[in-house]
Amino acid sequence: MPPASQQLDQVFFALSDATRRGILARLAQGSTTIGELAAPFEISKPAISKHMKILENAGLIERTISGRQHRCTLTTSGLKTAEDWLNFHRRFWESRFEALSDLLQKEEIKVRSKQ
Repeated sequence: MPPASQQLDQVFFALSDATRRGILARLAQGSTTIGELAAPFEISKPAISKHMKILENAGLIERTISGRQHRCTLTTSGLKTAEDWLNFHRRFWESRFEALSDLLQKEEIKVRSKQ
């Protein structure tokens, strides 16, 4: 698995494409073959293969191979990396906003007491 920052880049890159998001939405219904995943999209087999590789590298899907059949399943490792990053930044900004709110309240009290 790539380092966390590289995997985070791969996850956001993978999610930036509507076709890949569509593939993930379909996989949320259950595992399926690449052929079934490709059916709704009017793109070539090499293009769908490239999308699948990007999703795999990002840790968003797993592929199992049985003979000539490739079956894909959602996995959570890539999303966990993104979730951790988003939660860290959410907590940071929430604490900054709370500190700003406290400061503004103190300033408002000072202004009112001078009136």
